[in-house]
Amino acid sequence: MLLDRKDVSALLRCKHGDGDSDSVDFEINPLKPNSRSIQRTPEHSHSALVFNQCSKGMASQNWSLPMVQRRAYGGVMKAIKWLVSPSDRVTRENVALILARLFNEHEKPRVLIIGGGTIGQGMTPFYEDQNIELVSFDIYASKHVQFIADAHSVPLEDNCFDAVIVQAVLEHVLDPKGVVDEVHRLLKPDGLVYAETPFLQHVHEGAYDFTRFTESGHRLLFKQFSLVKSGVNSGAGTQLLWAFEGFFRGLFRSRLVGKVVKLCLCWLMLLDRLIPESYNIDAANGVFFLGSKANTAVGDEEIITHYKGAQKHAKF
Repeated sequence: MLLDRKDVSALLRCKHGDGDSDSVDFEINPLKPNSRSIQRTPEHSHSALVFNQCSKGMASQNWSLPMVQRRAYGGVMKAIKWLVSPSDRVTRENVALILARLFNEHEKPRVLIIGGGTIGQGMTPFYEDQNIELVSFDIYASKHVQFIADAHSVPLEDNCFDAVIVQAVLEHVLDPKGVVDEVHRLLKPDGLVYAETPFLQHVHEGAYDFTRFTESGHRLLFKQFSLVKSGVNSGAGTQLLWAFEGFFRGLFRSRLVGKVVKLCLCWLMLLDRLIPESYNIDAANGVFFLGSKANTAVGDEEIITHYKGAQKHAKF
């Protein structure tokens, strides 16, 4: 469950180049409703802690409107959205594993969600469990975050979280390694990180979509962490669905046509379960990594031997 902002403020700090920490300079600004949303909902009018010094390049922003404008779906559109993007089975299983490990070691684990402006697929348990001390932030305000900040420079103290969740975020940041370094700093010793990142997906979020990772590349990104579990959260069938959407969207120059095709072919996602994991790894729509904070980085040889795809024994 989300912590009260006054409890979050005890964890805040400003990080400077010399490593010193100063008191946090923030203000609470109400964000006005977004007139371009599909629906005007209470989610578009929330206050948030806005950092004027701690976050890179944020002091000059006009905080009368959110930096990112999200669509709010309701009724039939919400049902269609669920049909084409259902809660992922792998994500649910991984979240259950994370929760089991956390509660096995902590009575009230403290969890940070980076990019929590909207509740990600499968992440609802973190928000609903009253025994979880949840902190969440994003680059725009919503009822699901306590403050606004840049993931490259998070204004929170070192070693203060038992787990950090980074779902569908790393493809949208300028420096994924820098963000992962911040995750490492924020975690307590042996703290857990869970990340989901796309591999074979077409561009989404327009100009704010930068990077893709193979499953091995994702492991390399988290080389400062010991492996607990990694693999594919959406496989070749889902990737094929995304490809059809992108193809017909481009062929007819219409976003709507792409979405209609995706709705008609959403059953392709079920094919993920028919394809062996090794082949899904080589043609994944998205990959995940679950690991624990380590003191030493994984070596290059271990990264190479980590590969679990279908070409493991292929001759080139």
